[in-house]
Amino acid sequence: MFKKGSKIYSMLTGCCPKCHQESMYRTKNAYNLSETLKVNERCSHCNTKYRIEPSFFFGAMYVSYAVGVAFGVAAFVISYLIFETSLTTTFIAIIGTLMVFMPIIMRLSRNIWINMFMSYDASLADSKK
Repeated sequence: MFKKGSKIYSMLTGCCPKCHQESMYRTKNAYNLSETLKVNERCSHCNTKYRIEPSFFFGAMYVSYAVGVAFGVAAFVISYLIFETSLTTTFIAIIGTLMVFMPIIMRLSRNIWINMFMSYDASLADSKK
């Protein structure tokens, strides 16, 4: 399920959605904030263009909202239901979680968005240009 060739693999690793051979991002470290959202123009392995059209990744904002809600709900469940903290502490835990994971949420949202429009192609993964 999480192996090369699955959409989940591409979404979680941020690799090329077509060949799964290289990262879409210029730097692997999502916490390098000046480089967090900088995407390569094309895949050097299969030549897939990542920006299908100008402003392509604006649609990832909608996905980002859902992913952020999922992280917030997870923080709530862990803080309030498992550790049984007060509502104030739970609120602080949710805000802290969203702030700490914001670079991950932004990249994950972009990965999900591009994988909605592209699929893995095994023939591209096997051969080099």
